[in-house]
Amino acid sequence: MSTPVLVIGEALVDIVGTAAKNRNGNGKPKAIPGGFAANVAVGLARMGVPTELVARFGTDPYGDLLGAHLFGNGVQLAPGTVDPAVRTSTATATLDADGVATYKFDMTWDPPALSLTRGCPAIHTGSIAMMLEPGASAIREFLKSVADQPVTVTLDPNARPAITPDPVPAWAAVRELAALSDLVKLSDEDCEFFRPGVSLDDIAEELLTAERTQCVVITRGGSGALGVGRSVRVEVPAPAIEVVDTVGAGDSLMAALITGLLRRGLLGERRLAGLTVEDLRDVVDYAVKAAAITCTRHGADPPTAAEHTEKWGS
Repeated sequence: MSTPVLVIGEALVDIVGTAAKNRNGNGKPKAIPGGFAANVAVGLARMGVPTELVARFGTDPYGDLLGAHLFGNGVQLAPGTVDPAVRTSTATATLDADGVATYKFDMTWDPPALSLTRGCPAIHTGSIAMMLEPGASAIREFLKSVADQPVTVTLDPNARPAITPDPVPAWAAVRELAALSDLVKLSDEDCEFFRPGVSLDDIAEELLTAERTQCVVITRGGSGALGVGRSVRVEVPAPAIEVVDTVGAGDSLMAALITGLLRRGLLGERRLAGLTVEDLRDVVDYAVKAAAITCTRHGADPPTAAEHTEKWGS
């Protein structure tokens, strides 16, 4: 079996409720396994990509829920990810009458020791894990330590104002990790938080000034996505769908981006070298369509490769 993609970051339980009724129809909070890194890891595994997750959660009922979800989807857990001494983190999401969520986090982030397995094609990280100490420093130092290794680094900052309300230091942290990454993926909402009033193309060009960064992908919800490389630029439309909700759509898109690049042999030692317009358009299109499938069902429920093929033919 090939060496797994390494995903580093938060695995937690979303506790979803509303002031009136939530989607399970009885107004009672519902516990759902999730977290940025866990969602991406599950998305990769469902696409048939061997995946190892570095996270930290306990053996309490919420941890058992997470473990069953990850194991059930074929995600490998790095040593130390399951720790009986820690309490599993949660994010309480309150949905208003329009289905808009506000979050309150009960989270600590202190990952187990980070190491790189020979032959690993890609490392993926981002979101709360790149902002919350002490884990943020551990990730930063780890990426610096593997900077000369033949592995592709992908980053999804995934703005969380509840964790980092001040966009100025948050953007500084993004720039520091982006400079250690080959690909950076953001949403237009992330961009508006981190760099209000700055155009998406200007943000992409700003990130591409880093010597290592080769590609920036910016999602635009129902308008599709923008992909910008050193000498390539594509705009990919989103397919017309009936949206159920958008929970986990960005994580599904990220998993599909990594999958598409891996299948084209652009990860690992190549680090996106030789990325063509055709490569970028095809990979972003594949990823946007994966996210679209997730939007047609409740929660962070990424598609399998077979579901993607059945729906879109590729």
